[in-house]
Amino acid sequence: MKPWGRYLIGGVLGVVFGVGVAVQSVRGGALGGNVAFGPWQTGADFGTADAGALTRAVVALRGLLALPAHEARYYNAAVDDAGRTLDGKCRYRIAGGDLPAQWWSLTLYTADGYLAGNGPFSIESAALPASEQRNWQVTVAPTRQPGHWLPTAGLDRFQLTLRTYLPDNDGKAAADRSVLPTITREACA
Repeated sequence: MKPWGRYLIGGVLGVVFGVGVAVQSVRGGALGGNVAFGPWQTGADFGTADAGALTRAVVALRGLLALPAHEARYYNAAVDDAGRTLDGKCRYRIAGGDLPAQWWSLTLYTADGYLAGNGPFSIESAALPASEQRNWQVTVAPTRQPGHWLPTAGLDRFQLTLRTYLPDNDGKAAADRSVLPTITREACA
């Protein structure tokens, strides 16, 4: 084989491999500068002018991180407190208290980043009675549950996004693990 043919084949393979890795990184939501707090992850550069190209690409694809950091802080979880992948056939208890923000919402998404099932899709702090604001629980399960419930629609995998709006520290730093909700697997079908 002539040298130009080897160069051409090598170049094409390099481009295909590079594009494949880039697409997988963006679709997988692998954000640069991730910070983990138990099962919750947030990015160091979300909603800032310093956001890198990878963070901007993930935001453009998934649209989950659209507000500037001083307006909202985002936390994503794809695993429970024990590090197990969130399974749509299992029942989970999400338990939390006061969060360092004016209000918050918890939304369930498919592993691909879409809303799951027929709703409800989200629970927000404004919908909780005053008696539950400091100590709240949400059940995540495939079938209807008493109290606050988010349906998994029996998905193989799902993820949770916790949004804290108007964060206390103007979004300059992530919340401490001690104030973020716990995600406990209770049972599986």
